[in-house]
Amino acid sequence: MAAYKPVVVQACPKLGEKITQDTLYWRGYKTPVQIKEFGAINKIDFSPVPPYNYAVTASSRIHIYGRYSQEPIKTFSRFRDAAYCATYRDDGRLLVAGSEGGGICLFDVNGKAPLRQFEGHTKPVHLVGFLSDKYRIFSGGDDYSSNLWDIPSATEIISYSEHTDYVRCGCASKVNADVFITGSYDHTVKLFDARTKSSAMTIEHGHPVESVLLFPSGGLLVSAGGRYVKVWDVLKGGQLLVSLKNHHKTVTCLCLNSSGQRLLSGSLDRHVKIYSTTSYKVVHSFNYATSILSLALSPEDETIVVGMTNGVLNVKHRKPEEKNENSQKKRQPAYRTYVKGRTYMPKQEDFCVSKPVKRVLRKYDKLLRSFQSSKALDAVMEPPIMLHTPEVTVAVMQELHRRGTLRSALAGRDEKQVNLLLTFVARRVIEPRFTPVLVTVADMITDIYQPVVGQSEIVDKQFLKLQQAIGKEID
Repeated sequence: MAAYKPVVVQACPKLGEKITQDTLYWRGYKTPVQIKEFGAINKIDFSPVPPYNYAVTASSRIHIYGRYSQEPIKTFSRFRDAAYCATYRDDGRLLVAGSEGGGICLFDVNGKAPLRQFEGHTKPVHLVGFLSDKYRIFSGGDDYSSNLWDIPSATEIISYSEHTDYVRCGCASKVNADVFITGSYDHTVKLFDARTKSSAMTIEHGHPVESVLLFPSGGLLVSAGGRYVKVWDVLKGGQLLVSLKNHHKTVTCLCLNSSGQRLLSGSLDRHVKIYSTTSYKVVHSFNYATSILSLALSPEDETIVVGMTNGVLNVKHRKPEEKNENSQKKRQPAYRTYVKGRTYMPKQEDFCVSKPVKRVLRKYDKLLRSFQSSKALDAVMEPPIMLHTPEVTVAVMQELHRRGTLRSALAGRDEKQVNLLLTFVARRVIEPRFTPVLVTVADMITDIYQPVVGQSEIVDKQFLKLQQAIGKEID
């Protein structure tokens, strides 16, 4: 008798992940460090000067962290209630923050008590920042107003009340010291010039605006709100260039990498997406444990810090590049070392020693070898096999059909087994690689179990599902 040949399971090629330069670059971070804060983290801002400390605003405190410290190296806690939007000045010596009470505090990074306090807003101030001349501060509050303040005299220069809802985000132009931008929950982004008494430009975003960003050149503006990230040309009067809808929940924060070639967006859907600023296609994405509220990248992209709604700060540091000397020492043997001699062809005078290879048969193969068709089918109808390796189930069905024993293997089953069979067939019959075999199986099941239709509600439901699946596929 000829030796039994195991069932050949059809192998389908898997689509490999496309490895690009961006994938390699953004994967070059170590395992993240998790730091627990006192509340949801609404702002992270890196100091623009070495050693690139970063300020984290959460609850009623502002913590300053060193690049590699896991404990704050300084804390500002002179707030009665929640603090918002702690932002560094361009020289890294001053820090400004808004508060729940409507006040604005200016701190020296080496001091403790506020240097200046600006009172004027009547509701919480979620937006503060410095103009690029370093002597003026702009702010936006839940009282719908956007204000300009003079640092030396601690007085209000001008107040704009053009928004009709909360002002929650903004940024200043690095090119023009008089220009700043605010985004509001009234769906608009407004560009203000300190030399005029009203806004110079209004852009309609279409959703409550959560974050705005100006490119270093000052010509392009990015706004985020709802599920959309939109890029506008400021020099063409606010013309929409591109609208990106890659997130499936509200986008909460934006940031640019150090070269300005990549745009990052964080969202409540727990993802950070990285876009190329030339094609505006997603080149990489990071996945986090909970919804993201804030995001910051250090100079040279050395550190990426993400703040989440559950108060966890996620810090990733770039892996140091290995020096050539070290990499030479650690070098593993080349691949050819392991395959040496594999392709050697024995000569006539060589004496070959062959090692008998023990062939281990799978459970279904053992049952097929002893002609137990029904039990062989049972063996591949286990939920883990059907779910993760359906090709094995289909291969056994095909082998039974080839032997002419498929009908007898399908017959004589109880309600639970028929339900399992029909569920599998209805789900997989529309897959092109399985269709030829499963159409035959579906025909046989229908023939065998037609007389019992109407006796079991569960089986009837599965027959209807199978009918719908095939009907959809034909359509």
